Amino acid sequence: MIKADLVTQMSLKTCVEKKVIHSILETFMDTVKTSLEKGENVYLREFGTFAVKKKAAKKARNIVRHNGGYITTTITVPAHVVPSFKPAKKFINRVKDNNPI
Repeated sequence: MIKADLVTQMSLKTCVEKKVIHSILETFMDTVKTSLEKGENVYLREFGTFAVKKKAAKKARNIVRHNGGYITTTITVPAHVVPSFKPAKKFINRVKDNNPI
């Protein structure tokens, strides 16, 4: 599902115009982004948590193909932060229960 599909579904369920729903969705996403940029987590009960995770510096390999062979060099990836989403337990269970393998 893409954002346009989400807007359509929300509009059908709420009987609110798509333009209004789109504006609300954009505002929600901007608010989450701004909070994460400030280092603040966003907790949505029974849905999940948008959070900032700190990644430590680490060594990595840079493998380059050269003249039929490979050249491997070691590089250091600096410490950094990344946005993450951790779904709530109820959300995880709901997805599991509705998607049998």
